[in-house]
Amino acid sequence: QVQLVESGGGLVQAGGSLRLSCAASGGIFSNLIMGWFRQAPGKEREFVAAISRNGDTTPYADSTKGRFTISRDNAKNTVYLQMSALKVEDTAVYYCAAVYSPLGGVFTTSRRYDHWGQGTQVTVSS
Repeated sequence: QVQLVESGGGLVQAGGSLRLSCAASGGIFSNLIMGWFRQAPGKEREFVAAISRNGDTTPYADSTKGRFTISRDNAKNTVYLQMSALKVEDTAVYYCAAVYSPLGGVFTTSRRYDHWGQGTQVTVSS
């Protein structure tokens, strides 16, 4: 069973930066497609970014493109989300997600992911 633990959330002013980390255990990390999703109060969970098994494909939501960067270190079993130029509307609980995919690829919809972390709060103040 894959276990995911997020860290790095917190309170930051608009325009600032944060880096989220997600450490995976219990599986073969290099075989996992990884994704970041977020959920703001009263809203549905939405896609933020994803990364293929070898890191060569990294789709982003339109709202995060150019400001967020997803990366992974397969030697450390960790995926990262570097967030810059943060906006108040980026405030949400951020979740890390994973799914095994023997055929590779990358997914941007939450229903394709089997494993989820507990989430980490990101609050951006004006």
